[in-house]
Amino acid sequence: MSTINLTSLMLEQSYISTLLNKKVDSCLSVHGLSFTEFIIMHKLHNAPGGSLSRITLADSIGLTGSGVTRLLAPMTKNNIVLKTVNSRDARQSLVGLTSTGDTLYTDALHSFEHSCRSIFSLLEDSEIEQLLRLLNKIKC
Repeated sequence: MSTINLTSLMLEQSYISTLLNKKVDSCLSVHGLSFTEFIIMHKLHNAPGGSLSRITLADSIGLTGSGVTRLLAPMTKNNIVLKTVNSRDARQSLVGLTSTGDTLYTDALHSFEHSCRSIFSLLEDSEIEQLLRLLNKIKC
């Protein structure tokens, strides 16, 4: 494949990602959430034991530890997440959803799923499965 095609592919996927993120952000804004905050809540909701370390959370969503810390600060202030401090090592502190956060996540999940159905309505199930396979194949 030529460099021009690869460049076009990268630029197109970036543009499509931006469009999809805007659509999802719009549907989640009624819940007072950004897409990134929703992703954090999703990871915490589905984590074994309901909590993750800040570093594990950062790695699972492709952000830095400090980036996650900045996102968690207002979520903590708004009683969405709770940080459990490890007295021996602050790096091992865990973050989990509060009951308020869990309820907010459940409500936002309905909006998110509706948005996803709308976004991907033009694709057949087999095309969605193929797209998932291709994306997982190039996952860095």
